[in-house]
Amino acid sequence: MTKLIPPLTEDVVRQLKAGDEVEISGVIYTARDMAHRRLCQAIRDSQALPFDIKGAIIYFMAPTPARPGKVIGAAGSTTSSRMDEFSPVLIEAGLRAMMGKGYRNQAVRDSMKKFGAVHLFTIGGAGALISKFIVKSEVIAYDDLGTEAIRRLEVVNFPAIVAYDAASRSIYNK
Repeated sequence: MTKLIPPLTEDVVRQLKAGDEVEISGVIYTARDMAHRRLCQAIRDSQALPFDIKGAIIYFMAPTPARPGKVIGAAGSTTSSRMDEFSPVLIEAGLRAMMGKGYRNQAVRDSMKKFGAVHLFTIGGAGALISKFIVKSEVIAYDDLGTEAIRRLEVVNFPAIVAYDAASRSIYNK
């Protein structure tokens, strides 16, 4: 089990291999399709991003509402390929890891290899279980997107598996 504490360095990321189990403790961010579109537009327009993307981890997730006394609702991952159009721009800007479920296209994999990033797999359908590793959640940008707003999460021992590593190896047959 490899312990990861963001922000991640390129050296740390390049040591990870497809199939490695990791536990993340520290700050990660959530973003889905529309938030990705806005982040990429901000980069193209040379505007400041709502968080420091260098070394960051983005989790492809939009939570359900939190029940009373809970930090967050179910926090399961969404389909990663929905972010394929945007990921190369963010990786080039310094993003080191993404988390979600499913495959990534060749352009994303090429960007991960060139700039030193990985894609982490989280178990789909286990949102209630995964939420137990989240100790703090706050919306930091794009609150007009509702549950898809960008959130800053503090996580402790958040489990994931390296699905695609920075050398283009994969746990999938693709």
